[in-house]
Amino acid sequence: MNHLKIILSAMLVMLAGLASAQERPTIEIDIDGGVIEPIPVAVPDFIPETPGARRLAGDIAQVIMADLASTGLFREIPGTAFIGSVTNFNAQPVFSDWSVVNAQALVTGSVSTGAGGRLVVKFRLFDVFAQTPIGDGVQYVGTQESWRRMAHKVADTIYSRITGEAGYFDSRIAFVSETGPKNDRRKRLAVMDYDGANLQYLTDDNSIVLAPRFAPNTREVIYTSYESGLPQVFLLNVESGQRSQLLDDATNMATAPRFSPDGTKVVMSIIEGSNTDIYEVDLSTRTRTRLTNSGGIDTTPSYSPDGSQIVFASDRGGSQQLYVMPAGGGEARRISREGGSYGTPVWSPRGDMIAFTKIRRGRFHIGVMRVDGSRENLLTASFIDEAPTWSPNGRVLMFFRETAGASGAPQIYSVDLTGRNLRRVDTPSFASDPDWSGVLR
Repeated sequence: MNHLKIILSAMLVMLAGLASAQERPTIEIDIDGGVIEPIPVAVPDFIPETPGARRLAGDIAQVIMADLASTGLFREIPGTAFIGSVTNFNAQPVFSDWSVVNAQALVTGSVSTGAGGRLVVKFRLFDVFAQTPIGDGVQYVGTQESWRRMAHKVADTIYSRITGEAGYFDSRIAFVSETGPKNDRRKRLAVMDYDGANLQYLTDDNSIVLAPRFAPNTREVIYTSYESGLPQVFLLNVESGQRSQLLDDATNMATAPRFSPDGTKVVMSIIEGSNTDIYEVDLSTRTRTRLTNSGGIDTTPSYSPDGSQIVFASDRGGSQQLYVMPAGGGEARRISREGGSYGTPVWSPRGDMIAFTKIRRGRFHIGVMRVDGSRENLLTASFIDEAPTWSPNGRVLMFFRETAGASGAPQIYSVDLTGRNLRRVDTPSFASDPDWSGVLR
């Protein structure tokens, strides 16, 4: 994983000609609104300031544009439409060259390489119509192997400056990679960049693995494995590969683990006899505390961002519904109320919504609701849509969709909160059970 690390922290610096630019840009986008007209953006190849930077200059610009376009909020102006070029990073752009091709935002940048694999990426963002910069110039310093991360960081900054929201491109996805026929599917844990690049396998495919979940530090993953024949929860360090079984008692089955927001505890379902209840496990002592005690199956718990509450699914009322209780246990209140059955709830990192899987009239849906159960909104409908996970900024969901029939197989998709920007995430094989990390550190 060393190739993914930035060796020097990102530095925000003033660049030539920008120190006095404080005008408010005219570009505005309301991502909470209804139908959105994507902003036309031009991202010409960055300028290579050293010979070793020539290839990366174009690659970095392509990743930035792909990140922005994937949101559905931005529209790429292809290079074939350009009538001008950017040849000097410090020079003011010729705005008429970009307004004539209807670019509303312009990104310019430069790339240089140095000793020891050092890479420097600079960029500036302009409002073409107002002919002003949007914010100050930014410089990132890292390794040449980490160029994709640096491109994602640039895209995050652009996204944030235009939308007013935090970015999410510099993040990773843990998931279950699946191969083979449907009746003999082989599964192993994997991680990748949010856009499918830099794939890394974490386990072999000798046993069934399920539901990987990132720790808040993004360096560890917790998951369920059937290698002993019974479901057990394991903690795995993504960088070192070191792992440990969370509970020593192998006679009790444990599933659906998820970290607390501070990373000190894990909440999960444990099956003891005929009961399936929610437990909290302290990672430092490995002691467990029972949080529910109902006659139903209580499963797939998820903490609120402040760690004060837990949402979970339970059939205690006859059909599987969503409930919220205090994080220390206690009275649970049902929040799902629109009919059908609900599962796999997960609290938004913003704290304002809960995503879920819903089954109604034979169809699967990914949906969201307010934390009190109001304003339910179904974003997808398919043969099988399951296991939503939130982007770090709480604006996009990933999930997996499985097709029908003997050859049916799962693939990961993303969808925004409008339900209109549905996209398949490229993976080299079938893929299920995604979990979106926080922004990398």
